[in-house]
Parts: sequence; C-alpha cells; structure tokens
Amino acid sequence: MKAFILDRYGKNAALRLGDAPEPQLQDDDILVEVHAAALNPLDSKVRDGAFKPILPYRPPFILGHDVAGKVVRVGPTVRTFKVGDEIYARPRDGRIGTFAEFIAINQADAALKPKNLSMEEAASIPLVGLTSWQALVERAKLQKGQKVLIQAGSGGVGAFAIQLAKHLGATVATTTSTANVGLVTSLGADVVVDYKKDDFEKVLSGYDLVLNSLDGEVQEKSLEVLKPGGQLISISGPPDPQFAKAAGLNGILQLVMGLLSRGIRKKAKARRASYSFLFMRADGQQLGQITALIEAGIIRPVVDRVFPFQALNEAMTYIESGRAKGKVVIKVK
Repeated sequence: MKAFILDRYGKNAALRLGDAPEPQLQDDDILVEVHAAALNPLDSKVRDGAFKPILPYRPPFILGHDVAGKVVRVGPTVRTFKVGDEIYARPRDGRIGTFAEFIAINQADAALKPKNLSMEEAASIPLVGLTSWQALVERAKLQKGQKVLIQAGSGGVGAFAIQLAKHLGATVATTTSTANVGLVTSLGADVVVDYKKDDFEKVLSGYDLVLNSLDGEVQEKSLEVLKPGGQLISISGPPDPQFAKAAGLNGILQLVMGLLSRGIRKKAKARRASYSFLFMRADGQQLGQITALIEAGIIRPVVDRVFPFQALNEAMTYIESGRAKGKVVIKVK
C-alpha cells in the first residue's frame, strides 16, 4: 500500500511517499480502507520529536491521527463492526498511521461515521471531538450556566469545543483574530475577544473554566480570568504529574513532568484555581456520542481545506502556518 512515512525525527522534516506492508490484523481489529485523514498540530509535534519521551515511535513509521473510511476486513473477535461499514476514528497511541491507504484499528477506538457527513468532514472530527469531550464533559464536568473561555476559537479544537460547550448550556467566550469573528460567532460564542484589538485577561473575569491550546504566556494570563475554584485545562502543555502517572511513565519522567509544570501549578494554586494537562485518548464509545450530536445537527464540522493525498507535505506546511480555520484534511480515496 502507499503511505507517507517518517524516516527520521526532525523539525519540518518532509514525509516520504512510499510503499508499506498492509497492516496485520489482531483478533479485535478492523482493517479500514482510508478514504480521508485529517492533519493536526500533534502530527507536527510527533514528527519534530517533541513527544519522544511519551510516545516512543521508532522510525520509520506512518504518521496520522484522524481517519474516516470503510471496513474491508474484521478480526475473529470483532462484534461491533462488519465489512462495508463506514467508520471514523482516532486510533490509539502506539497504533497511529492514518496517512496511508489502509490502517488496522482496534474496534474499541472506532465509531460509525455520522450519516450526514462526507468522508472528508468525518475525518476532521475524531481528535478534536474527543479532546473537547474529555476536557469539557469528562474532566471539567461543565454545567449549564457556567462560564468557559476557549482559547483560539477558530482552530480545530476551538471550533468544536465552542459548539459542545454551548450544547452543555455554558456561556462561551473565545479569542480569535478580526478575520474569524464571524466564524466563531456562527458557532455559538457569546463573547468574542479580538486579540488584535484587546487583551482577553483585561476584558474577561469570573470564569469557571479555561480550555487552553496556546503557548505559555497565554496560559499564564488565562489564570487571571478564573474565579476561585476555577480550572485551567491545557492541551498544549506542560504535562503534569497526574498525566505522567496515568500514562504509566516511569518515576524519572513523572519527576520531570512535575518540574515542567511546577510553575503554572504554583501560580494556579496562588489564585485558588487548578491546572491540569490533557492528552486525549482514543475512545469509540465517546465518539459514538459525538456522532449522535452531529446527526442531530447540534455540532457541525469546520473544514478549511481538502488536499489530495499526494500533497500531504504541502498540507502539513499549511497547518503549521497557523492560518487554518478549523481542520485541514487529505483525501486518500
């Protein structure tokens, strides 16, 4: 099969289009013919080697964390899916590789594709949908009437999280540039801070939750908008000891994670708030709940551009430019 392969870690390293063996099925796997795959900043970070201590992939390997496609074979213990089913998924860590013509996925990581979405639209959902769900529903337990600030509302996670937070009944604020004010408003944002004109930490106050996907300076300023008891959940780091422990990392790495996040955790405590790092996990059951919201018209995908499979490196460069509104997708089949 054809696949885009990372031969060695490196900043801005190009992926090589080449031949790779068709994946071997485990008993509880489905073999998926990839129709579309989405790109994420996580792909760039893995390629650059930023996650080597956490995700020790050995080059050469195939990148890619989002997929939509058709089941063409099932393992002997698979009961959830059958040949011909259209699915979407974020394969679990250690088994990524959606930038290819085929991928083997554990049945627990996949869900039936929303009937009202194209393959390209469906591929844009899993990683950002699960990240938003695990942050807002699972960890923060966001309640009706609470106030949440979602940083970078026009990005992949931001665009999904705004819609989910509104569905949960929260008052939603977000930050974006002038050009994207209309987009985030259409997604349901109640308060929009144009970061080119205003400082969000001077405009907003009394928030229950901040979902952060930006750098350390923005993260520290995010603490200023929280009320006592508020939560700062970051998907951009730094990792904290709770994450390291849950990920089963060794004692040295747990210590390192503690040191990396010590500053932000200390500042959060001083404001009587909390800080935690979220690294989303694959979960087909949660993805099934997201499917229901999409089919009900409560959440819609936001796709910026669709590139042909052969232009994957061009698509990687585009998402790294920071100009994308929502998700960038490659059409494989």
